[in-house]
Amino acid sequence: MSDYDKLDAWIDAHFDEEVRFLQELIRVPTDTPPGNNAPHAERTAELLKGFGFEAEKHAVPQAEVQAYGLESLTNLIVRRRYGEGRTIALNAHGDVVPPGEGWTKDPYGGVIEDGKIYGRASAVSKCDFATFTFAVRALEALDAKLKGAVELHFTYDEEFGGEMGPGWLLKNKLTKPDLMIAAGFSYEVVTAHNGCLQMEVTVHGKMAHAAIPDTGVDALQGAVQILNALYAQNTLYKQVTSQVAGIKHPYLNVGRIEGGTNTNVVPGKVVFKLDRRMIPEENPVEVEATIRQVIADAAARLPGITVDIKRLLLANSMKPLPDNQPLVEAIQKHGEQLFGQAIPAMGTPLYTDVRLYGEAGIPGVIYGAGPRTVLESHAKRADERLELQDLRRATKVIARTLRDLLA
Repeated sequence: MSDYDKLDAWIDAHFDEEVRFLQELIRVPTDTPPGNNAPHAERTAELLKGFGFEAEKHAVPQAEVQAYGLESLTNLIVRRRYGEGRTIALNAHGDVVPPGEGWTKDPYGGVIEDGKIYGRASAVSKCDFATFTFAVRALEALDAKLKGAVELHFTYDEEFGGEMGPGWLLKNKLTKPDLMIAAGFSYEVVTAHNGCLQMEVTVHGKMAHAAIPDTGVDALQGAVQILNALYAQNTLYKQVTSQVAGIKHPYLNVGRIEGGTNTNVVPGKVVFKLDRRMIPEENPVEVEATIRQVIADAAARLPGITVDIKRLLLANSMKPLPDNQPLVEAIQKHGEQLFGQAIPAMGTPLYTDVRLYGEAGIPGVIYGAGPRTVLESHAKRADERLELQDLRRATKVIARTLRDLLA
């Protein structure tokens, strides 16, 4: 048997154990917000210890966590050194958006049905806690002569932008790998992604009794005018095309709005939050300046309306670093063999915390267990699910890739 065959056989023999590990991870909620994620890190560390993996627990100071808008956050690093050589980090995030409505399965049950596992984070990205952990276990069971090291980075701040996750580990010089692979899907290796600007816009008017509306200034009417101006930008964005395969054009979304005090009161304040996706070719500073100008111009057309704008997040796009080629080539080679189809290298319209590794000069790619599209995974929707065969094959791809890069 070749080393690849031995890795595959070990993963097949331990696959039921891998699935149980993923079920245990799904069953500890990590809804963000509110972001009480330290208990999941503790449970993960406990499970890893059962495999002989000692996880360093890096708790972000409580004051920093609370100022950031979360409740608790502990990042984990597992270091496995085999000899002199480069270090490859494998990163997955454990924080998730709340389940929301419409589920037909328990979002924290880890239910298995028709070859799929259901639950929040089953596809994004607790599944890759399992993919990466069992790939490393398979590699070590091979008992081959290896060089370099592997680090497992299990972090808890992707949904808020990553600054308290990978960003915090890198800023505090707790890690500096040479290459990295981050959680992703199985049918493509992602080398670039969009950036994201999130802003909170507060529209101020003047409250008044609805029976005498002329004595007030309607903040909701002001917000509607601003929103219409913002939505009109989407028509212009469609004329801007990215040259990165898999990425189309910029887009703006308003995902939350609240305001007013009662039905019989002219609203004096309305708050909404927007999300502006930026293609890799765009300049984030220019994008933010334009958005602010659109809002200011729209507000100026209604006397008495004033606006406060606060940036919530500025996540730069991920651009491919040339040194990521060994990762790309290994994943493509083994992915094609195991999935029976070509694995293209491309971009994605998502944004991730992988960009933070790139900004630190660490070449990386996105690859892991998951379907062909985000839509198929039901990520951030009801009944999120993962095909167990995708988990099995992605684990083999990662194990084989590590064998190549650490030989």
